[in-house]
Amino acid sequence: MKNELSTMKILNADQGESDLPIELASPARRALIGAGYLRLEQLTTLQAAEVMELHGIGPNALAQIRRALKSKGLSFADEERTNG
Repeated sequence: MKNELSTMKILNADQGESDLPIELASPARRALIGAGYLRLEQLTTLQAAEVMELHGIGPNALAQIRRALKSKGLSFADEERTNG
Protein backbone atom coordinates (compact mmCIF):
# COMPACT_ATOMS: atom_id res chain seq x y z
CA MET A 1 0.00 0.00 0.00
CA LYS A 2 2.84 2.40 0.85
CA ASN A 3 4.44 1.85 -2.59
CA GLU A 4 1.08 2.50 -4.26
CA LEU A 5 0.72 5.80 -2.38
CA SER A 6 4.27 6.82 -3.28
CA THR A 7 3.63 6.01 -6.93
CA MET A 8 0.36 7.95 -6.88
CA LYS A 9 2.12 10.94 -5.28
CA ILE A 10 4.78 10.92 -8.02
CA LEU A 11 2.19 10.53 -10.76
CA ASN A 12 0.10 13.37 -9.34
CA ALA A 13 3.18 15.56 -9.13
CA ASP A 14 4.02 14.81 -12.75
CA GLN A 15 0.47 15.66 -13.83
CA GLY A 16 0.48 19.31 -12.96
CA GLU A 17 1.38 19.97 -9.32
CA SER A 18 5.09 19.95 -10.11
CA ASP A 19 7.14 22.28 -12.27
CA LEU A 20 10.35 20.27 -11.93
CA PRO A 21 12.30 19.95 -15.19
CA ILE A 22 10.71 17.40 -17.50
CA GLU A 23 14.12 16.01 -18.46
CA LEU A 24 14.98 15.25 -14.84
CA ALA A 25 15.77 11.56 -14.42
CA SER A 26 13.31 9.48 -12.41
CA PRO A 27 15.64 8.88 -9.42
CA ALA A 28 16.22 12.63 -9.06
CA ARG A 29 12.51 13.40 -9.45
CA ARG A 30 11.64 10.76 -6.84
CA ALA A 31 14.26 12.16 -4.46
CA LEU A 32 12.87 15.68 -4.69
CA ILE A 33 9.23 14.66 -4.47
CA GLY A 34 9.98 12.23 -1.65
CA ALA A 35 11.58 15.09 0.27
CA GLY A 36 8.49 17.23 -0.33
CA TYR A 37 9.82 19.44 -3.14
CA LEU A 38 7.30 19.66 -5.98
CA ARG A 39 7.98 23.19 -7.19
CA LEU A 40 11.14 25.00 -8.19
CA GLU A 41 10.31 27.89 -5.87
CA GLN A 42 10.65 25.53 -2.91
CA LEU A 43 14.26 24.82 -3.85
CA THR A 44 15.22 28.49 -3.49
CA THR A 45 15.30 28.01 0.28
CA LEU A 46 18.00 25.33 -0.03
CA GLN A 47 21.68 25.50 -0.76
CA ALA A 48 22.88 23.50 -3.77
CA ALA A 49 24.88 21.25 -1.43
CA GLU A 50 21.71 20.36 0.47
CA VAL A 51 20.02 19.24 -2.74
CA MET A 52 23.10 17.18 -3.67
CA GLU A 53 22.74 15.31 -0.36
CA LEU A 54 19.46 13.78 -1.53
CA HIS A 55 19.90 10.20 -2.72
CA GLY A 56 19.22 10.28 -6.46
CA ILE A 57 20.56 13.78 -7.10
CA GLY A 58 23.86 13.91 -8.95
CA PRO A 59 25.78 16.54 -10.88
CA ASN A 60 23.61 16.22 -14.00
CA ALA A 61 20.36 16.56 -12.06
CA LEU A 62 21.74 19.54 -10.15
CA ALA A 63 22.72 21.23 -13.43
CA GLN A 64 19.23 20.62 -14.86
CA ILE A 65 17.60 22.05 -11.75
CA ARG A 66 19.96 25.03 -11.77
CA ARG A 67 19.07 25.77 -15.43
CA ALA A 68 15.34 25.49 -14.67
CA LEU A 69 15.69 27.84 -11.71
CA LYS A 70 17.67 30.33 -13.79
CA SER A 71 15.03 30.28 -16.54
CA LYS A 72 12.55 31.58 -13.94
CA GLY A 73 14.94 34.12 -12.46
CA LEU A 74 15.45 31.92 -9.39
CA SER A 75 18.45 30.26 -7.77
CA PHE A 76 19.50 28.17 -4.82
CA ALA A 77 19.79 30.10 -1.54
CA ASP A 78 23.58 30.22 -1.74
CA GLU A 79 23.72 31.43 -5.34
CA GLU A 80 23.07 34.80 -6.94
CA ARG A 81 19.55 35.33 -8.22
CA THR A 82 19.07 36.60 -11.74
CA ASN A 83 16.14 38.57 -13.07
CA GLY A 84 15.53 37.76 -16.68
